[in-house]
Amino acid sequence: MIIYNVTVNVEEEVHLDWIKWMKEVHIPEVMETGYFLENKIAKVITTQEDETGHTYAIQYSCNSMADLDEYQEKCATPLQEAHGKRYQGKFVAFRTLLEVV
Repeated sequence: MIIYNVTVNVEEEVHLDWIKWMKEVHIPEVMETGYFLENKIAKVITTQEDETGHTYAIQYSCNSMADLDEYQEKCATPLQEAHGKRYQGKFVAFRTLLEVV
């Protein structure tokens, strides 16, 4: 099983809107693509001393790298662009791939 982890730090001023939008719109849209089996969203509670905003890890589980590659090729770009447009300049994100062992 592969976990596609997206870590996002979002600014305080849009935090409440962001979490609502992620839960009600973005994550359901990602799940509707059919490539992922489940998802979790977790608040990162360990922070750096100079860190501001709120940081979350969103994890999507899929069966294989082939499924993830197909998702990224066919679906990821418009979903990421919608997020970027809505919260432009108000977040930073990075992605990590994990394999369950």
